[in-house]
Amino acid sequence: MSPEPAPAPEEAPPGELPPGETAPANPLDHTLFPSPSTDTDSLKRQGDERPDARHEGGTVSLEDIFAEDWWSHARPIFEFHGYFRTRAQLFYNFSLGRPDDPNQSLYPQPSDNQYQSIAGNMVGNTVGPSLCTADESTAPPSTLSGLRGCQDKTQAGANLRFRLNPELHVSDNLRVMSQIDILDNVSLGSNPEGYVIGPAANGGYQVLPRNGYLPNGFVDAAQVPPTSGVNGLEDSVRVKRAWAEFTTPLGEARFGRMPNHWGLGMLYNSGDGYDDDVQSTVDRLMIASGIKLIDLVIAGMWDFPNEGPLTPAAYPGGETYDRASLDDVNQWGLMLLRSKSPELTKLELARGNLVFNTGIYVNYRTQTLANDQPGNAGANVPGADPATLANSGFTRRGLNMWVPDLWLQLLFRKLRVEAEVAAVWGSVESTRATPPNNSDEFLPGSTAKRYLQQYGFAFELQQKLVEDRLRLNFKTGWASGDGDAFDPDSAGNLIPGPGEQQINDDTISTFRFHPTYRVDSILNRYILQRIQGAYYFNPSLEYDFSRQPNGQRLGGGVNVTWTRASEFVQTPGHAEDLGLELGGSLYFQSKDGGINDQPERMGGFFGQLQYSVLFPLDGLGYQAIPREQLNLDTSAAQMVRMYLGVLF
Repeated sequence: MSPEPAPAPEEAPPGELPPGETAPANPLDHTLFPSPSTDTDSLKRQGDERPDARHEGGTVSLEDIFAEDWWSHARPIFEFHGYFRTRAQLFYNFSLGRPDDPNQSLYPQPSDNQYQSIAGNMVGNTVGPSLCTADESTAPPSTLSGLRGCQDKTQAGANLRFRLNPELHVSDNLRVMSQIDILDNVSLGSNPEGYVIGPAANGGYQVLPRNGYLPNGFVDAAQVPPTSGVNGLEDSVRVKRAWAEFTTPLGEARFGRMPNHWGLGMLYNSGDGYDDDVQSTVDRLMIASGIKLIDLVIAGMWDFPNEGPLTPAAYPGGETYDRASLDDVNQWGLMLLRSKSPELTKLELARGNLVFNTGIYVNYRTQTLANDQPGNAGANVPGADPATLANSGFTRRGLNMWVPDLWLQLLFRKLRVEAEVAAVWGSVESTRATPPNNSDEFLPGSTAKRYLQQYGFAFELQQKLVEDRLRLNFKTGWASGDGDAFDPDSAGNLIPGPGEQQINDDTISTFRFHPTYRVDSILNRYILQRIQGAYYFNPSLEYDFSRQPNGQRLGGGVNVTWTRASEFVQTPGHAEDLGLELGGSLYFQSKDGGINDQPERMGGFFGQLQYSVLFPLDGLGYQAIPREQLNLDTSAAQMVRMYLGVLF
């Protein structure tokens, strides 16, 4: 018997990726070359399928009769993709048992937990409420009332999101794409009916007094839609993206606010996966063309990362414009991509041939001046004084930065090997946001200038076995650290705080992955918040216990992640080993809806239950002197997480 042809790599509709899969490297969504005849062929097929009296018992109802010109002319069509999800999670001891001051902690203790803080080598202050009874806490009474310090290491909650990706296809070569989030990551139990906020006299917002009908939170009986500045900081509906795509025989033009994804998503990640949160979204003008004979795409883009202060509209709905040009962050990009289309890839793999895809994406960014001032001199503060903005709003930035990013992919039968390597090179004459008019930093002998030298790579390997039911995965990667960035007043030097400056040399070297590129569930996702200044090893496997031809499946997986710091001085414990994390999951997918005819794509109902435990190692602990003098040690963190979603 001949060997079974290897299936093509799994694909996914816009916004959805199968578990364990990464988004495509091509930001053009594999539309490598224009094909204006696509809709014409589709309409022709529809015409061939018109109602026929010979197949309808000899009669055709009036509702089944269509005008002939409908079948020969394209009409605008709306498509909707997206998902609705609810995620519940329980975090236990994510502080790792570290009693740090809340303002200097690696991960803060729950606010309702009372503990004795540690500041350096000394015992600090008591933090947390003393409002619990003997049944609720084992701490000794702290007042004559008999109440004692509350004890709680658990944080739990749930959130939801309804994401719509409307696509307006005006014709076969012109479309408008968008992304709209409804109740975007809104926590269940938030926005109760009696909760109201308003502007505070000294800036920001404050909680306003409750009314007589809802004097306390325990009488709230309903949730109300979140409204920015009224009962929350975000609105119920958030328009994330909107852009247009126009395809011609010479290439494709895109313009608007659009996703930015490249390679494995290590540095630029669109964040469109079913469990993603953070996104790379860019305001861009882009032109792409290519050479079909060698599967090459060439794209150039002009991006608008930051325009600085804007002049407000003189009347509602009026046009705003950029107040100044020297403070703009300007970015230009060039992309060279050689990638076979999904159809050709499927054919080559079925023949047992090797498929090799690669590309490079280079961005160049500049900025002369900057307005990063706090207060009424800051950019785009409502009611900002124009004279204050002009006279004391600017600092000199002097930024020049190159970001090359190389992607490689090798496919053979059911094996995928993929890598991404990136660097950040450049210089910045001053990184300070204040003071304004910082000309004193440019006197002879000044040491304000900083150089950027950051490097990172990510590597993934996947082997599918047992009719694709078993998936063996291995991930590793490295982000450069900075041995001269140590700040003795910070518990976690891998995590930059507001206003922190390079203190020991003139080179900034810590490389940071995009937050959405994940390898674990606790340490790099929640405590460190991303892979940064560290390297990791992550073997895992998934197995579908039951899998139906239509895509319905029941399965599970296990994974191990070992994380180490690139520079030991950036860790709290001054040691390289950060943590060892173990995790497991169970998942179920029931294919329903419009994409039910494509089993390899995620669709319908998807549910997942995860458990992870993190064993902190020396790098997350305390250094020798405070550990011995104060008898300090760390303890394991645990997480239980549930995902329920409908993907369409």
